[in-house]
Amino acid sequence: MMTNTLMEALGMEIKQAERDIVEIHMPVENRTRQPMGFLHGGASVALAESAASIGAYLNVDPNQYQIFGIEINANHIKSIREGTVIGKATPVHIGKNTMVWHIEIMSETGEKISVSRCTIGVVPLKK
Repeated sequence: MMTNTLMEALGMEIKQAERDIVEIHMPVENRTRQPMGFLHGGASVALAESAASIGAYLNVDPNQYQIFGIEINANHIKSIREGTVIGKATPVHIGKNTMVWHIEIMSETGEKISVSRCTIGVVPLKK
């Protein structure tokens, strides 16, 4: 599922994937840093949307529906230069046409790095 994806390119590793929680780890290294040496905000957003999308996928029948990110926001709270960040996504709303997920990104030591909210669209497959 992750081969040839942004998740693979950024070194993300799925640690837990269930209908009500998704946890993904991502290294803070050359692939995920901005030019000043800190974790890139875009990498954090990619981690957040990846976790929300996996969670949403687990809540639909993939033979009938496809999921797409509609909106995401992020508040970057603390910077980090090295280590691993841990993204945990939990559902706020699981609906028929949309889902809303809350994602917290923490450092390995438990410091809050970023918080996001992601809205996912649930779209019937065309037959």
